[in-house]
This record gives sequence, C-alpha cells and structure tokens, in this order.
Amino acid sequence: MSRRRIGFWYRLAAVIAKPPLVVLFKRDWRGMENIPAEGGFITAVNHNSYLDPLSYGHFQYNTGRVPRLLAKAALFKTPFVGMMLRGTGQIPVYRETTNALDAFRAAVDAIERGECVAFYPEGTLTRDPDMWPMAGKTGAARVALMTKAPVIPVAQWGANLAMPPYAKENKLQLFPRKTLSVQAGPPVDLDRFYDKEPTPEVLREATEAIMSAITEQLAELRGEPAPVEPYDHRRARAQQRRKAEQRSKAEGESAK
Repeated sequence: MSRRRIGFWYRLAAVIAKPPLVVLFKRDWRGMENIPAEGGFITAVNHNSYLDPLSYGHFQYNTGRVPRLLAKAALFKTPFVGMMLRGTGQIPVYRETTNALDAFRAAVDAIERGECVAFYPEGTLTRDPDMWPMAGKTGAARVALMTKAPVIPVAQWGANLAMPPYAKENKLQLFPRKTLSVQAGPPVDLDRFYDKEPTPEVLREATEAIMSAITEQLAELRGEPAPVEPYDHRRARAQQRRKAEQRSKAEGESAK
C-alpha cells in the first residue's frame, strides 16, 4: 500500500499554522519512530484543549504521514475552516443521523488506500478533573477490527495549559511560553480481538485497550501515575443527579 501525498491544501494549512506554533510555543515531540512509514494506520489521540488538534497536527505533519481527522460536520459549514477541512480531506461526522455511518466507511476506505486516520476516541474534550483521558467511544476500535490496521496511541499535554478546555473565555495564555508535548507509542496489541465477533463487549474491551495505551503515554509525558480507572462522564453525571435528588429529598423532609 502507498502513502498519501501531502498535497497543496495540507501544505497551505502548514504555511498558515506552523509559523505561529513555532514562535509561540516550545515543542517536546517523542515517538515519531512509531509512526508507520508506509501503509494505512490509525492514530488514537487524547483531547484536552480546543488547541490540541493544531498541536497534534503539527507533530503528525512533520512525520510525513498527514492525518485525516474525523471532525464534527458543523465545522465543514463554516466558510474558511470548512474549505480547509475539505481541501485537506478531513472526514465529517454526522452525529445521531442517518449519515452517521458514512464517517466510518470513509475511514475504512482511507485506511485501505494506505492513509492515516486520526480518532479522538473520547468523542469530546475530557471532563476528567485532572485532564486524564476519559472512557472512550468504540468507533476507533470498530474501524481497527474491520481493517486490522495498526493503532498508534498518541498522547499530548500542554495545549490545555495554553488554552484550558472549560475556561469561561477560551483565550490563549501564552506567557510564560508553554511547551506542546506529543508522544506516539508503539501499536496497541489488538490481536486477541481479530477473530472475534465485534459484539458490544468485544468493542468495549478493545476500546479499553486503546484508551489504556493512550493513558500510559500521557503518564510518561506528565511524569506522574495515571488513575486506576478512566473517568466515566455518564456515570459521574448519574451520580451527581442521585446526590442532587438525595439533597432535595433531605431538604424537603427537614422543612416539614
């Protein structure tokens, strides 16, 4: 299988994005040797800032293997951003619509053509209070088991310090100068899942293996141990609702 050429649009995006990234930030890039030189593959990346697609994109571009990212379909409707996304071959994701499966078909087709497809398995910015990866969604695992393509776990840190994910105003905090750290690890071992029916349980286990590999890379970047279990946003919200209901009930009883 061949490797995708970078092409005009990606080079244009690099001309626009790279100079400010180089000037405004320091870089700590590790593990480029784990990016396959040829053939289709998947990168699975953590997400902790609106800035980190640029951080990851800069890293991946410099490996010579440009990624096709799955991005929200709404972004393709904005004039300039949409033009760049279409020009660089990014893949629109139509959530909760009849077109939702189109993104996975496009991802499989791209991988089979020898391209790199990048997934953010968390599906959104992490809600973990300490910025560790959350429990992931199964899309990356589903495509990985369909294609048997290598899955490269990629962790990044630093973009969240320059642009905190849930600040009231998403303003860049440039000083002191931040370091954008990106680390790619060796392929995730998914061999044990390849001959199994892709049931929800199998997809969940494969997703856990992918998220664990990303978290391991992030722990190395941060130089600190990761939590034993990933943060589950849905479970946390359910617990918060139960606590709120218990407080409301207790307050109601005390008012009697």
